[in-house]
Amino acid sequence: MSQATKRKHVVQEVLGEHRVPSAQQQIVRVLGTPGNNLHEVETAQGQRFLVSMPSKYRKNIWIKRGDFLIVDPIEEGEKVKAEISFVLCKDHVRSLQKEGLWPEAFSEVAEKQSNSRNRPPQPELPGEPQSSEDDSSEDDSDLFVNTNRVQYQESEEESEEEA
Repeated sequence: MSQATKRKHVVQEVLGEHRVPSAQQQIVRVLGTPGNNLHEVETAQGQRFLVSMPSKYRKNIWIKRGDFLIVDPIEEGEKVKAEISFVLCKDHVRSLQKEGLWPEAFSEVAEKQSNSRNRPPQPELPGEPQSSEDDSSEDDSDLFVNTNRVQYQESEEESEEEA
């Protein structure tokens, strides 16, 4: 199977299916990625440990801080205590919340993430001057100045001589 075909099937599996965690599986939240396809996670009870990413997800599915996962426990692991079974997207989270299978500890976090992604951009801070499009004066003093370029000062006298 080619890499492109493998990637297509893995992405379809993650985006298409809605999985329900089994009795031994847990829903966890990603706290960080220390490296080597390991991810630090936290359970709904507050327990922190490392999980490993199976080879089928490597270089195909990207996991970032704050994402939710379904993990299978590993008995023989000391530091790495589970393996990622499924990556939950926001649609999966919503369906698990509707079914009542979502942990209460993660309810606030999931709602904050969905609201922040759907929220329009923040308005300017009240301390900043409000700029309107119909300002007739063009003041460039607030623009970023590139210190790597030579600054040329053009006076009004020079511009009148050229015209």
